Amino acid sequence: MKPFRIGVIGTGSISEYHLNAYASNPRSIIVAICDVNETRAKQVAAKYGADKSYSDYRELLADPDIDAVSICTWNNTHASIGIAALEAGKHVLVEKPMARTVEEALAMEQAVRKSGKLLQVGFVRRYDPNVQMLRRFADEGEFGELYYAKASTIRRLGNPGGWFADVDRSGGGPLIDIGVHVIDLCWYLMGRPKAKTVSANTYSKLGNRANIEHLSFYKAADYDASKNTVEDLANALIRFENGASLLVDVSYTLHAKQDEGYVKLYGDKGGFEIDPTVSIVTEKHNTILNVQPQTDSAAGFSGAPAFQGEIDHFIDCIAGGASQISPVEDGIEITKILSAIYESAAKGEEIRI
Repeated sequence: MKPFRIGVIGTGSISEYHLNAYASNPRSIIVAICDVNETRAKQVAAKYGADKSYSDYRELLADPDIDAVSICTWNNTHASIGIAALEAGKHVLVEKPMARTVEEALAMEQAVRKSGKLLQVGFVRRYDPNVQMLRRFADEGEFGELYYAKASTIRRLGNPGGWFADVDRSGGGPLIDIGVHVIDLCWYLMGRPKAKTVSANTYSKLGNRANIEHLSFYKAADYDASKNTVEDLANALIRFENGASLLVDVSYTLHAKQDEGYVKLYGDKGGFEIDPTVSIVTEKHNTILNVQPQTDSAAGFSGAPAFQGEIDHFIDCIAGGASQISPVEDGIEITKILSAIYESAAKGEEIRI
């Protein structure tokens, strides 16, 4: 089989994970790079041996030689570029969040149906080898009914600024940027139950704290300390139709002692933790056991293997040999949950989905 010819749109930091994974996949070849910064597009194309570089994604999509694209751009362009790519006959891997609004997500689904092409949502944490291991345990009934999950991703000083902090381009702050990962992760491992209600809060009390000295943090390429229109913190209680619930909080900035994060799920036969380390809790012979799985990485999320798994799966699906792990339908459901969280916080009341 000839390798699938790949174009990558957007050359920000996340794109490097996609590019490295495509370069390591024997059934794909990177042929085109696009970025609004033409110089950067050419530099990345040269680094990865791509024959073509573009500053306009429409020119890349018009190239009949390209089979599929990764969309690694600002959130406000995911829907428009994704729909255009599908209409151009390309398969699409779009970074999370799939869209800023439910309306955008539904339009993307419609484009998938019309085109007959594949759209994979970049819920990369699903592809972490540890997560796939735990999903198999869950599917085999090891934990019984998973009825409660809680997740937290707290940054004490971690507002990247730039487009991340511009609500018009990002669609929101820590919730839609990093919170989406743990919300989706819990939902996926719980078996993707239908969300029923959301009760949430968001806070904008501290701003981006650009005044802080002596501590460094990641800054977007277009960082501007004077601009910040997103929340500092979001928290939510999500209830599902099967009676399960998820409690989550996430921040860019908070007067916390340190950055911290955890993901924990509980069932009637056992439970498990993913972050900060992978562990399983169960009962045997009337004794509670803490079990430490022996894996290549027990320390939570492993970025490179997860992205490699994501890209490999994308190529497998294009080739017709795999069933999608993160299809467009899941992107819609997560977008509904995120939108309901923001709506609940804005209205100060519970929202029924």
